[in-house]
Amino acid sequence: MSDYKTITVEPITGTIGAEISGVDLCNLNDQNVAEIRQAFLKHLVVFFRDQEMDIPAYKAFASKFGPFGTEPFVKTMDEHPEVITVLKEAHETNTINFGGQWHSDWSFLKTPPMATILHGIDIPPFGGDTVFANSYLAYETLSDGMKRIVDPLVAVHSARRPYGTGKSILGDTSKKSMTIIRSEEAHEEVEHPLVRIHPETGKKVLFVNPVYTVRLKDMTERDSREILDKLFTHSISEVFTCRFRWRRNSVAMWDNRCAMHLALNDYDGYRRELRRVTIAGDIPYGAAKPGPDPLAMANG
Repeated sequence: MSDYKTITVEPITGTIGAEISGVDLCNLNDQNVAEIRQAFLKHLVVFFRDQEMDIPAYKAFASKFGPFGTEPFVKTMDEHPEVITVLKEAHETNTINFGGQWHSDWSFLKTPPMATILHGIDIPPFGGDTVFANSYLAYETLSDGMKRIVDPLVAVHSARRPYGTGKSILGDTSKKSMTIIRSEEAHEEVEHPLVRIHPETGKKVLFVNPVYTVRLKDMTERDSREILDKLFTHSISEVFTCRFRWRRNSVAMWDNRCAMHLALNDYDGYRRELRRVTIAGDIPYGAAKPGPDPLAMANG
């Protein structure tokens, strides 16, 4: 028997991702929203097809899941400061694309976003897929000995690799169609538990990513590298992933608290444009940094 009364949910893989149909994102009732959130928490990333929305409608849909998040280091739309245009023009060949390395959005913030929502506007005839990885499974499949090592660790996150004043992993940002804001502020560091407890499910998550996790607390980058590289490689094991092929008016909504993602860059010579908003999150906590009991929160 289906858990859903007003939407249809079809899993993409056995580990992450589901496509939702039977709903118009411009005309949602409370039951629709509750069931979408239920599927979102279960599958970590949910996808919708054929959802034609102008920007006000897109923002209205996103706002049903919480207040908008902060958008640092990337210029937003002038009239819609909550919205980023994710853009690579056809002439931008042999360049590094935005989002082209495994990451969790804005994990360098003290309060990283809960969710990200993308809306496909101009999609190439092939390529430009987005791949997602399940960070619950990344933790759950560690050996017991490795869990004992990582459970108390604290990871240091920073935006300096892509957005700092030195050489950027995004390449020459001055030649991109998107306006990237390079800043000394990007060199600031924030600490998060390496093993995060999801505030809604209460499950443990491996909360590190290759772009923004720069080292472990009280360790140099060099000394941290062996542990972090092992965790990064493990986190993107193929069995933990799903791959989404974009079409115009497709929508993806994912949980940054328990999933990483990667935008593939295999469409040189074609234009790709999507709109992006984030939904505000909370301060991560873990076994080494206790927070509120999610069961108590759920019970009021």
